[in-house]
Amino acid sequence: MVENGPKRMVTGALWTPKDPADNVLIAFGHGASGDRYQAPIPYMANKLGQLGYTSVSMDGPVHGLRQVGPGGREALRHELERQTVIDDMVSDWKIAIEAAERKSSIEADRFAYFGLSMGSIFGIPLLAERSQRKQTVTVATLGLLGTTGAVTNFSQRLKDDAGAINCPVLYLMQLEDELFPREGYLELFDSLGSPDKRLHANPGLHPEIPAEEINTAIDFLAKHLEGHVPRRIVNPLAE
Repeated sequence: MVENGPKRMVTGALWTPKDPADNVLIAFGHGASGDRYQAPIPYMANKLGQLGYTSVSMDGPVHGLRQVGPGGREALRHELERQTVIDDMVSDWKIAIEAAERKSSIEADRFAYFGLSMGSIFGIPLLAERSQRKQTVTVATLGLLGTTGAVTNFSQRLKDDAGAINCPVLYLMQLEDELFPREGYLELFDSLGSPDKRLHANPGLHPEIPAEEINTAIDFLAKHLEGHVPRRIVNPLAE
């Protein structure tokens, strides 16, 4: 727990492996119905920790140790009406990342982010700012988010910030998502500035992501952090 100003606390969790790589940090953003320990964050942090990666997660603006009222989606809906909510969360993330580096004695020149739904609402602006400030962003997994619904009021901000992201991105989509229609998903995905972006679409409602996609995300993050991704696409069917 650290402070961001006199009235705002930043709360989160830190996973430090036994033999940490001294230059890798993975940040996890959770969904609106959870907190810093929401699945699959602990599972992913422990799996990636086996590779020596340090991970940090942070409570949402009205979640976990910062819960306001009932927390969850209801509290978030009111929080999203605040004009500065996105900038406040980006500021919180910067503090959380700095605290994680300090406590783990690492200087991350390889940085990864995983965040779906609300984790993308605040993760996309975070990644955009890091890119604009020439801070490292190696790879990201985003998704469960479009440009309509709860984010309609700042959809242009999200599209602009998505355009500033240039790292490889895996984007997850649910085809029967009751919160974000397909058109908005595709609009936000198309806005991503990365030349290497992949869209994985699966059947089901908003929270019904197949478990295999989580393992795919782990593999995607790890391969890019290790630099084990071919730079040139080779067509195996070409002569």
